[in-house]
Amino acid sequence: MEKAGLIAHIKGNKVLLFTALFILVLRLIFIGAMGLMPQDAYYHFYGEHPALSYYDHPPAIAWLLKAFTTVLGNKAYAVKLADSLTTLGTVIAFYHLCLHFLSRRRAANALVVMFSTLMVTILSLVSTPDVPLMLCWTLSLLFLYRAVFLEKKGYWLLAGLMMGLAFDSKYTAVFLPAGLLLYLVLSAKHRKWLLSPWLWGALLLMVLVSSPVIIWNIQHNFASFRFQSSGRVEGIQVRPLDVLGVIGHQAAILMPVLFFALWVLLYKTIRRMAKVTAEQLFLLCFFLPLFLLFFLISPIYWVKINWMMPAYISGIIWVSIYFAEKYIRWQQIFAVVVHVALAIELVFYPVPVNSDDVWLGWDEMAKSVISLKKEYPADFVFSADDYKTSAVLNFYMDEMVYGQNILGRKALQFDYVGTNVNDLAGRNALFINSEIGDATDENRFADTLRKYFVTVQPLPPIVAKGDRIFLVYRCLEYTPGGRK
Repeated sequence: MEKAGLIAHIKGNKVLLFTALFILVLRLIFIGAMGLMPQDAYYHFYGEHPALSYYDHPPAIAWLLKAFTTVLGNKAYAVKLADSLTTLGTVIAFYHLCLHFLSRRRAANALVVMFSTLMVTILSLVSTPDVPLMLCWTLSLLFLYRAVFLEKKGYWLLAGLMMGLAFDSKYTAVFLPAGLLLYLVLSAKHRKWLLSPWLWGALLLMVLVSSPVIIWNIQHNFASFRFQSSGRVEGIQVRPLDVLGVIGHQAAILMPVLFFALWVLLYKTIRRMAKVTAEQLFLLCFFLPLFLLFFLISPIYWVKINWMMPAYISGIIWVSIYFAEKYIRWQQIFAVVVHVALAIELVFYPVPVNSDDVWLGWDEMAKSVISLKKEYPADFVFSADDYKTSAVLNFYMDEMVYGQNILGRKALQFDYVGTNVNDLAGRNALFINSEIGDATDENRFADTLRKYFVTVQPLPPIVAKGDRIFLVYRCLEYTPGGRK
């Protein structure tokens, strides 16, 4: 659809126009209300320590945030702008992909439906590897369609480039070549491409573009590959009811109407597989493997809210072939209700979140630590709540803030930035941590600190907005490896 046609259609549908604009305004409000999240700070920390790749994820999110903060300064708004503009690029690429499968009217509807999901809100507001992944994934599908269906051979190279960049974003990108090969095997019409040098050239180019990740893993004993594979296997537990949680959070990010429409259409499609067109088969090959795999493993492994997101690029287009406008209106009503509820929670915080993975209090904590550091300028600073507090403090402070490797624990990327805890022997430290939960846990953690420091002195805790509490200890005379 031409730009004028898209705008004319949306203007002609007042419900679509109102909901899209309303949700856009709310997202702008969210940016100011949320501030810096620990995830934002952690992937910014990646960028402050340039490397071919990183322990828990590939480097694309680091490249993205580093580019924006280099130009705009080390500010939270620069990080949020990187996420928002990249996600806008994903939305635009999604629309161009829609035009290959849908009429102009349905493409416009699909665009508004996708734009109004909580998925796009999350991608616009929180820095994760999914932000660049979704853009590269969508462009990969766009270029693959043009290479396979339109037989424009130059698009094979663009597809290889984008698939490589997708892998440089997140390992989920392995489902791109897998989906492509699956489609070519199943499609009698396009199976000829399996013997084409253009296909294998594209796959080779993907590997070459992915080489920074591969080289880093070779240099570090495949640490990242092992973390994302065998490391995940260690978390397997049989919890059948977890599938209900996955259904819940996936229905939330898509909105219930769209989510259950996918399941209904999937059921109907299975019953008439012989009638599936080549275009629909293409969409399904990039939707079903990822979508069904994570649902299948959900009874034994907790599937995170963002893991299925790439599947929904082709999934939304597929369901939009049949999605009636009356259901789209209900979809948009749900979207407005969910975003209003989110706005109330972000601004007024009526429902406390029993987790340190929230948006409140981080900047206040950082200001308090910077002030406290002036009283103890020779002390180093560290935390041990996975990565969150350390990452946020590294964003706001002009010195290295250490992670839980100080206490002999694995510390994700903090183990790979070239610091040597032995160099800190004998020094005093300020320990900052999110509230543990109760006095027993707090005392137990203080006992852990005493294994590495001669003296542990509790200082007044930092109390931030939303009753966020950060524990503070002054720890004297650090002993790397623990005291004997």
